[in-house]
Amino acid sequence: MASVLINLAIFAALIMALARLQGGHLSLSVRVFIGLVLGTLFGIGLQLAYGTESEALQTTINWINIVGNGYVQLLQMVVMPLVFAAILSAVARLHDASALGKISALTLGTLLGTTAIAAFVGVVMSLTFGLTAEGLAQGAAETARLTALESTYAPKVADLTVPQLILSFIPKNPFADLTGANPTSIISVVIFAAFLGVAAIRLVRRDAQKGHALLALIDMLQAWIGQLVRLIMGLTPYGVMALMTKMAATSNAADILNLGKFVIASYIGLAIMFVVHGVLLTLTGVNPLTFFRKIVPALSFAFSSRSSAATIPLNVEIQTRRLGIPQTIASFSASFGATIGQNGCAGLYPAMLAVMVAPTVGINPLDPAWIATLIAIVTLSSAGVAGVGGGATLAALIVLPAMGLPVTLVALLISVEPLIDMGRTALNVSGSMTAGTVTSQILGQTDRSVLQNPEAGELQNA
Repeated sequence: MASVLINLAIFAALIMALARLQGGHLSLSVRVFIGLVLGTLFGIGLQLAYGTESEALQTTINWINIVGNGYVQLLQMVVMPLVFAAILSAVARLHDASALGKISALTLGTLLGTTAIAAFVGVVMSLTFGLTAEGLAQGAAETARLTALESTYAPKVADLTVPQLILSFIPKNPFADLTGANPTSIISVVIFAAFLGVAAIRLVRRDAQKGHALLALIDMLQAWIGQLVRLIMGLTPYGVMALMTKMAATSNAADILNLGKFVIASYIGLAIMFVVHGVLLTLTGVNPLTFFRKIVPALSFAFSSRSSAATIPLNVEIQTRRLGIPQTIASFSASFGATIGQNGCAGLYPAMLAVMVAPTVGINPLDPAWIATLIAIVTLSSAGVAGVGGGATLAALIVLPAMGLPVTLVALLISVEPLIDMGRTALNVSGSMTAGTVTSQILGQTDRSVLQNPEAGELQNA
């Protein structure tokens, strides 16, 4: 017990140190990075001092989780209200509701297009590194994991069809979707808010007095939720530090080394996709270095939390305040990007696994027709993958059976899953923000003065 108290006292001291930095002139991005580094070093120190299986370490992490998981839950708390208010406000302010079609088409096109590229990169990575499922041992932990996965996801995957998936996006009970009742609830809330926004446009035209009163109410709601988001954003350095402490303290180095080739191939694939994002940004007139520097807080949180959905508040805030993207486009890209076209979880990962498994059932992974089919299935199935930890597992359990492949490999990679999932989630968020930026640039709606100003939207003392 004494050791736990000492550990928690050290963690409290680190929090106080971060709090003191908040009163200075350091930006949120810098403080988030400092929190990430401090959490990683503290977590490594805990593991070296106690070992991953010690009771003292587990008890310490349970208490530290109050800060880390508590921060994640605060962001999850505001996701649905933010998406609803942002989409409603943005659409209601449009002069022409038909503009929604262009925004949606460009955003979804970018998300799905980059997911297809990510699937191709995944195929290339597995083939280049010679990755295969042959020889991987299935122990008790992996067997239990496979049983749990099949019982949890298999019924949903077996019943999945494209028409059913499309229907699941259409809200039949928006109040249930506002609670996040379904994996596609975010998209349903977007659609519900968009319809309400279009109705507001019609009301303004038919009854100006009531319409403008409604717009004022919507603006008040949007401003209120915006202040809530900024309040929670100020807690990001502490949340990231706690999450990284847990990750560094509980990661099993032996398992990581055992599957090191897969980890390395995965991160090289992720790095290639970040380059692809940079190329798309360059082609649309955006300096990729400026872009990535400004989105560091969102990427850092996505990396440590492993939740694309929980990153939506940071995503929207950074797009609007730091990248100069209109609220409408930022809200659509952040919301769609958490559920549709996740480059890392729904693109790169299932494609890599499919190529690894194919030879074990007599399929030639070099067959161009098979590769084209795989990329098509990966891209289509990326719609509806929930933006939470475990989304990549669901994506793999959709793709592998669709390709006639066994799902055993999903369980065999359990030991390195958290480590890779961190990078995948950061790529997912980068993809959604890239989609928003590209869409805004093509439509000529980016505020260039904000985008080119290195200090624009920077939170000093949030």
